[in-house]
Amino acid sequence: MKSTLPAPTSALQMDAPLSPLSKLAARFSAVRQQTENLIRPLSAEDCQLQSMPDASPAKWHLAHLTWFFETFVLERFEAGFKPFDASFRVLFNSYYNGVGDKYPRPQRGLISRPSLQEVLDYRAQVNLRMLETMARLQAHGSQREQCELRELITLGLQHEQQHQELLLTDIKHALSFNPERPAYARHWPLAGIAPQAASWLPYAGGLIEHGFDRAHDGEFAFDNETPRHRFYIAPFELASRLVTNGEMMAFIADRGYQRPELWLSMGWDWVQAGRHALPLYWQCSTGNGIGDYRNFTLQGLVDLDPNTPVCHLSYFEADALARWAGARLPTEFEWELAARGLPASAGPQGNFVENAAYHPLPQQENRQGQPMQMFGDVWEWTQSNYNPYPGYRPWEGLVGEYNGKFMCNQFVLRGGSCATPQSHIRASYRNFFPPDARWQFSGLRLARDIS
Repeated sequence: MKSTLPAPTSALQMDAPLSPLSKLAARFSAVRQQTENLIRPLSAEDCQLQSMPDASPAKWHLAHLTWFFETFVLERFEAGFKPFDASFRVLFNSYYNGVGDKYPRPQRGLISRPSLQEVLDYRAQVNLRMLETMARLQAHGSQREQCELRELITLGLQHEQQHQELLLTDIKHALSFNPERPAYARHWPLAGIAPQAASWLPYAGGLIEHGFDRAHDGEFAFDNETPRHRFYIAPFELASRLVTNGEMMAFIADRGYQRPELWLSMGWDWVQAGRHALPLYWQCSTGNGIGDYRNFTLQGLVDLDPNTPVCHLSYFEADALARWAGARLPTEFEWELAARGLPASAGPQGNFVENAAYHPLPQQENRQGQPMQMFGDVWEWTQSNYNPYPGYRPWEGLVGEYNGKFMCNQFVLRGGSCATPQSHIRASYRNFFPPDARWQFSGLRLARDIS
């Protein structure tokens, strides 16, 4: 696959001390460039692919992220605003009913025009207009305007980082259908790592403070991470590491996909309807599901490493695997309690997208008494329904549609993945997906009650 982009441009060069808007302008340029860097290994044809209704073409991601800044920022703050193309307001709207009509999500792959180059031109023009608007309001805007602008741009950049991960998971799903099994990346990150024994870590629980904590989580949180509130947790134990491919192989060898007693009722229906017998992207050399395994990755088709965390599991598979192991999935409250007990550092540490591994990595160290790989590698399914916290209020205005309206029939995942930007994740971050979703880098960690 060939590059379709020019060489990356440098971030803003500023010698003087940076004001808040100047710092934000530099971050804006860096995050926007990172998105375009992610499609550098792709051809224009790759960027057009849509492999299922839940996924979107890379070209659509590029355009939608630009639509967000044009619609929510430039339309509000730019002097003499004119849209780049009025038709884009419908084409690249995702789910904002308050903005107006939307093009059907399952048909985004049919949007052959505008071309990829026209979308990149759209991004370049909106980037320039955004920087000009920031500079103008920094010089002449009121304090209220500057504050509102900062809040919307910060939200837009967090939104863009979410789509950076979706872009990778969506293109992985699309490339998996190509019989050539093409690689997105060429550097295979795995080396021989000795298996790490799992242990159980006890937590006393109690009445704890839960949710976004500015002192520890940073300056930004989505509305679904708030308000901070008290929650009672019974004593529990958490596994010291993530569940591995090797443990998933043992589950399969023990007929895990054929045993209805291990599955939730909806999960068993899902297994039967889809004839599921392996995790997504796994292949087996024998017809009975037991033998030599390979799996499709962003580096192409590779042998399965038994010590690597298992990923691309649905909630149903994660729950069944936990039952088979004589354990359960943790609640999101238990997960957050454990994550906040890690040593303070310069933010969450782990295998994130910046490593360019684009794949989970085996546990390489063992710190006694601490859970490993709480951040990065794979999103960890929890047994918690995606519900509002006590006292939750969605944001006001159009951006109020961002999270709250999805609080139905979904489960919470925590910790980020190998495709998540490191600066995007925090202990209070709540991801959410329906229980049958498995094209994300989703895995699990075991928990169990203490009598």
